[in-house]
Amino acid sequence: MSAIKGGMNNMGKQLETNSVLNDADLDGDGIVTDEELSRHERMIQIENNDKKEDAQRNMAWFALGGMLLYPFAVVLAHALGLEQAGKILGDMAATYFVSVAAIVAAFYGKEAYTKGK
Repeated sequence: MSAIKGGMNNMGKQLETNSVLNDADLDGDGIVTDEELSRHERMIQIENNDKKEDAQRNMAWFALGGMLLYPFAVVLAHALGLEQAGKILGDMAATYFVSVAAIVAAFYGKEAYTKGK
């Protein structure tokens, strides 16, 4: 029985030299266990969620920045003599501000909901 055990240990699966799963070998023993693989997948999931949250946060800040700069675009269009452009920007303002407010509200609403869970 011990010969079979020894034989099975010598026939373990090997990863390719530059395999992406080499990072999953957390203890560096050359063997990727189910626990290490599960932990590695969890770390990747956490990292991906962090990147997604960063992207959403950046989107909300970009939208807020645009909301603050929008009136300056209208003034700049008038200052440059682009009366028609200024009028169009002014006419679009109501829709633009409501849309941006919805984006920002959705972001902060999601943040409040997930923190409440």
